[in-house]
Amino acid sequence: MNFNLKAEISSSTDSDGVRLAPSERAAQLRKQMPARRCLPFLGFRLRWVVLAVLFALVCGWPAAASEATGEEPAIVLPTLTTARQAHSLSSAEAARAYPIHIRGVVTYFDQDYGFGNAAIFISDATGSIFVKSPSKTVGHLSAGTVIDVQGVSGLGGFGPVVANSHITVVGHAPLPPNPPRVSLPHLKTGAEDAQWVEVEGTIHSVNVFKESVTLQLAMIDGTVSVTIPREAAATYSDLVDAQVKIHADAAPTINGDSQMIGVHLMAPNLSAISIVEKAPGDPFRQPLTSIDKLLHWDEYSASFHRVHLRGNVTLQWPGSSLCIQDVSRGICVQTAQDTLFNLGDLIDIVGFAGTDNDEPALTDAVLKIAGKGAPVVAVPVTVEQVLKGNHNSDLIQIDGQLIGNDLASSDLNLMLSSGDTVFAAVLPQGMIAKNTNPWIIGSKLRVTGICSIQIDTRSHVREGIATSRSFRILLRSPSDVVVLQHPSWWTPGHILVLLALALAATLGVLAWVMVLRKRVEEQAILLRESESRFRHMALHDALTGLATRILLEDRLDTAVEAAKRHQTSLALLMIDIDKFKIINDTYGHHSGDEVLRVAADRLMQAVRKSDTVARMGGDEFVVLLPEINDPSMAECIAAKIVKSLADPVYFLEYKIPISASIGVCTQTTDDLDAEKLLQSADDALYKAKARGRNCYHVFSLDADPV
Repeated sequence: MNFNLKAEISSSTDSDGVRLAPSERAAQLRKQMPARRCLPFLGFRLRWVVLAVLFALVCGWPAAASEATGEEPAIVLPTLTTARQAHSLSSAEAARAYPIHIRGVVTYFDQDYGFGNAAIFISDATGSIFVKSPSKTVGHLSAGTVIDVQGVSGLGGFGPVVANSHITVVGHAPLPPNPPRVSLPHLKTGAEDAQWVEVEGTIHSVNVFKESVTLQLAMIDGTVSVTIPREAAATYSDLVDAQVKIHADAAPTINGDSQMIGVHLMAPNLSAISIVEKAPGDPFRQPLTSIDKLLHWDEYSASFHRVHLRGNVTLQWPGSSLCIQDVSRGICVQTAQDTLFNLGDLIDIVGFAGTDNDEPALTDAVLKIAGKGAPVVAVPVTVEQVLKGNHNSDLIQIDGQLIGNDLASSDLNLMLSSGDTVFAAVLPQGMIAKNTNPWIIGSKLRVTGICSIQIDTRSHVREGIATSRSFRILLRSPSDVVVLQHPSWWTPGHILVLLALALAATLGVLAWVMVLRKRVEEQAILLRESESRFRHMALHDALTGLATRILLEDRLDTAVEAAKRHQTSLALLMIDIDKFKIINDTYGHHSGDEVLRVAADRLMQAVRKSDTVARMGGDEFVVLLPEINDPSMAECIAAKIVKSLADPVYFLEYKIPISASIGVCTQTTDDLDAEKLLQSADDALYKAKARGRNCYHVFSLDADPV
């Protein structure tokens, strides 16, 4: 027996895979020897050599081909078959286009949520994921439809999605039962992105649109928006003030950098909303609550239902705010209702008790007339009484000396002082007649309006009692401002004449003369300081410290003349903060003021010392670049500003995303004209906004004809 036969004997098994003993295998081979003798030994060996060569060629060919071409061998990505696998990919992994094949039930469907794409959330036993598909390739899918989805992984606005999807309807099934109950802070972590969840709260408002309905759901830890497709025959107004449980998909709210800045929910239909506690019927039939009892221990409602108030109208800014006062005190409400009332009208208000700018208020209020009434009489108060905090939202009357006007504000904003305290009297621009500003700086005024206390949120009060920092008076009309005393006749010249007469008097009045001299010196210093302060206030923005329109126009005229004299060019940059109104509405006017201050600082750092940065009003800025030798210099500065203003602003607990649009115009000495320069920069700004904002556009006479 040769070596090969020995090896075969020692390693063979029977037909069932059981290893045989060498003696048993040898006996088996002896029985087969006649057949084996029919094959020449050389042919036997050659057959195995050929098979070995073929195996080496097959197995080694791809590697050899890759080495020859210098390419990496192709990696076959595994197919993902569950929603959890697909949604758990990192951004880098999702971008590799993993093949996906999932079968799940539709939990939300919108035929076209924008950009020609359908919004589809599906859920299987492992979780949920968003399926991105063009609207024209998807028929109508209802919640509960079971679909088979084939596609690839892709990057959504925030998390992984199924892209390039092919959808096949395979049946129907119930929506996933018993989704996890989540809180608003947990939703804001992004951990539940695209997942099917349950939330509970009270519906504060319902906004019905053509294709959808948006609910504002007040949860125990905050308010979240819930969007549901609109059903033609459905009634939604009964949901207001109802305590509900909602099953929905969690969706992030993102900024232009795909950063999550909030969260909203997408519910499939009304059946996903279950009523825990119905709204208490007609809210205007509920018992009346005294205003001074709101947010007190005995009246603080754990169920967050609307309250019913009744009082006389003390102020109305249509479409924005309305204030009333009952026998106990006053309150202001937030309402979009634009019904006009007269001062003194008795009205009923229902709304949700809460706070606005750290003061008690009603939100999402609904109003109706309850009867005629007499106007409320304003209570005369002093600054000291107001700062105690007992007159918030009351109609008061207070005296002060006019020290200036906020020229940068679009509203009437009078700055008054009383003692060491400075306060403002405010009236919306739309309620002011043209050329209505008869008040002279230095006049003593008596103003009547609603007291709005501003709390010092930075102070630490061990007793837990908030401290009043300042206050504003909300005016109802220009007639709420009455001049008590015009500026004093006393001037340094008049006083010097009296001093000359006094010096001729007897020695007995010498002491009195010295007192008068001291008063003259103090008055002269105050007048000089006041003049300097008022001049600075007129030429510089009170909020940002930048130049005003008046100062900019003066410097622009000077720069035009200098450019014509020295045969140089000059450039103008027109800048708008993108979507500034949304910043104010989302984070509050204090945050908006902080954004403007930070933007002003960044603009000053981005330009040269010889340049002028001005605030034209609101969120509009202008940068004057005199003596420009190279037009590209203006573009470099514009690009630098766009990049600088793209960084978020941090204020209190907020991280506020901002960006800016810039119009650039450079003129040479041949066509220098201030008005034309301003108009061209404004046209370029419009083009920058049309391009999508967060960019700059250079005015070109060929591309942007005036």
